[in-house]
Amino acid sequence: MSNFRPTRVDRFPPIVKNLIIINVLVFVAQLLLQDYELTEKVMMWPLMPEKLHAFLVEHGGLESSQKFQPYQVATHMFAHSPSIIFHIFFNMFALFMFGRVLENVWGPKRFLFFYLACGVGAAALHLAIQYFRCEQLLQLAEANDMIGVQAKIGAAAPALGASGAVMGVMAAFALTFPNTELYIFVALDLFGGVAQVTGDNIAHFAHLGGALTGFIIVMVWNKTNRKTLY
Repeated sequence: MSNFRPTRVDRFPPIVKNLIIINVLVFVAQLLLQDYELTEKVMMWPLMPEKLHAFLVEHGGLESSQKFQPYQVATHMFAHSPSIIFHIFFNMFALFMFGRVLENVWGPKRFLFFYLACGVGAAALHLAIQYFRCEQLLQLAEANDMIGVQAKIGAAAPALGASGAVMGVMAAFALTFPNTELYIFVALDLFGGVAQVTGDNIAHFAHLGGALTGFIIVMVWNKTNRKTLY
């Protein structure tokens, strides 16, 4: 006699639904409160050496205070570029397509933990790589290589978007359902992060950080869960 009991599949499970709603509401608030610089407050600014910050204040027009705040590690993953609607559209579309499947498999609590952990993991790797690049930028500044400074000034750029957390979701989906070929997205981000293509303003290492965090969590869960069938 079989103990199998069919479970109801929710086409729009609660965590994915609420994450999308929160992201959309924040996006609308960013549009309505542009005069209050809401986007500048919730995006994640880089941690940079004090010498570099002082140089950019003097030569690059930065404000006299560091803009990075610890809360931005959380808020940046719910904000998107107000001028590029496709930024939020593609992130929310991917979250809906892949996240709802994982939430139905894992349940809401585990999925929420996973999503937030991937977002924090993405932020951690991005901040670390960005600090290293800021150190390189400082060396150029101290050598008065202004051409080099202008070429690498993107190292001091802020980051925002749910892409890191969503990449974690996509990585988990690829591991959970290995017949689905999604690894090409990770390969493209790895190339973009290492190559540093001129004019590319995508936070590739944030994407990789989210994917790597998702990969590690799923691998740990699969090894500790003997009932895993996939």
